[in-house]
Amino acid sequence: MSNLVLQAENVSKAFADGEKSIQVLQGLNFNLAAGESSAIVGASGSGKSTLLQLLAGLDQTDTGSIAVAGQIWAQMSAAESARWRNQNLGFVFQFHHLLAEFDAVENIALPAIMSGLKPAQAKARAKELLVKVGLQDRMQHRPAALSGGERQRVAIARSLVNEPACVLMDEPTGNLDQANAEQVLGLLQALQKNSNTAFVVVTHDSQLAAQQDSQWHLRGGILNADLPS
Repeated sequence: MSNLVLQAENVSKAFADGEKSIQVLQGLNFNLAAGESSAIVGASGSGKSTLLQLLAGLDQTDTGSIAVAGQIWAQMSAAESARWRNQNLGFVFQFHHLLAEFDAVENIALPAIMSGLKPAQAKARAKELLVKVGLQDRMQHRPAALSGGERQRVAIARSLVNEPACVLMDEPTGNLDQANAEQVLGLLQALQKNSNTAFVVVTHDSQLAAQQDSQWHLRGGILNADLPS
């Protein structure tokens, strides 16, 4: 498929624990096309965070390869990987990781400025995204003046500012109360329907997992395309 934006082929990863080797991932295959979304579910310690690190090119596989937007991480230098990551991947974490000294517009614009966009253009794009996430009245607010749900919406807008091929999300509703989580769920669903960006969502939230195009279960280092009953 020519529109694949994320390809993981025969990926394995192990870590040393003293004299022993712990196999975290083995023989993993995973593809995602433009505009598709996929949830990855698994128990704590199942390797979900390791998988995200590998998909993002922040760690290297022991075997197999991972490509984002047609480029294989292992074939790029550290500098090339950093540029490719900033241009083609967005990130949303359980905690928003916004910069306290910057307002909402500045936080969103920063990745675009780092990728070479002029500050005025980056801020204009940031303002458009803030409107999309329903925060047009909170543009000049710093993180401390925003609610938890609002901070996460700013983080989601920031992940989209470079119009990435794929957004990786790690428990995006995990730090929110039910009301804010439902609001973010609705936002994500709307954004996914109107975007050519692919989304990978690592989550324990069954409602969030169910709204993705596909659900994968990670257990024993193996990724299966179905959830346990």
